[in-house]
Amino acid sequence: MLSIDTARLTLNDGNKLPMLGLGVYQMPSQETQSACLSALKHGYRLIDTAALYKNEEEVGKAVRSSSVPRSDVFVTTKLWNSDHGKKETIEAFEQSLNKLGLDYVDLYLVHSPQGGKNLETWDAMVELKEKGLIKSIGVSNFNIHHLENLKSARPNHIPAVNQIELSPYLDRDELVSYCKKEGIVVQAYSPLTLGKMLKDPPLVEIAQKCKKTAAQVLIRWSLQRGFSVIPKSSNCQRIAENGNIFDFEISESDMSVLNAMRVRNVSVEWNPLITPWQP
Repeated sequence: MLSIDTARLTLNDGNKLPMLGLGVYQMPSQETQSACLSALKHGYRLIDTAALYKNEEEVGKAVRSSSVPRSDVFVTTKLWNSDHGKKETIEAFEQSLNKLGLDYVDLYLVHSPQGGKNLETWDAMVELKEKGLIKSIGVSNFNIHHLENLKSARPNHIPAVNQIELSPYLDRDELVSYCKKEGIVVQAYSPLTLGKMLKDPPLVEIAQKCKKTAAQVLIRWSLQRGFSVIPKSSNCQRIAENGNIFDFEISESDMSVLNAMRVRNVSVEWNPLITPWQP
């Protein structure tokens, strides 16, 4: 059976992405280091941060001070919209790497297509990858038209990952199917709907059947759909609980119930997916 520290997805460049990670969006810097250390202690091997989050430094401190070898920890950070462009991307990446205090980043993502200059930006990321400073490159909040335009212009450098808001309550099936067809791994952020749907009666009923919490069922749903997933918490008990999702399976019938929730189309985050393509 898969475990928290062995469950990985193979990316289109051959690198392996942990299926479960810790997200640190909007996590105060004073809480970030202890949350990351707690996650690593409980078997998490993926930490997801971003320049926008202003806590890269604390993530790096946790990774460096943990007893887990650096080679076993997958660190993701992201390029913010205001830093798009070739020169700007390289400078922004160097700043992120310096804040992290690491020799390389495992995954660098374009945070959204909203910054424009997307081809210049992508070329810079390819260059950084070829220098060995980044292991894998990908995107976040890209829709089908963004990915199609990028593929048409740069067919030899398809994103390894597309990180998007995803839960059973959000209809992203068309985008998910496209990514699967193109060999792009989907990573789910805000899988717990910021708590908004945790008391939803059908979800609670399934959780009771599984003898798990509603949050654990939502995380497990992502795994069974084949996604990588990055729930956020700074609470050590919840971090441990969120990681305890490898000892059960949601039944096929209950997965169908959860999948049917997409008609409710509950989004709890921004939606850059509708942004026009800006090469």
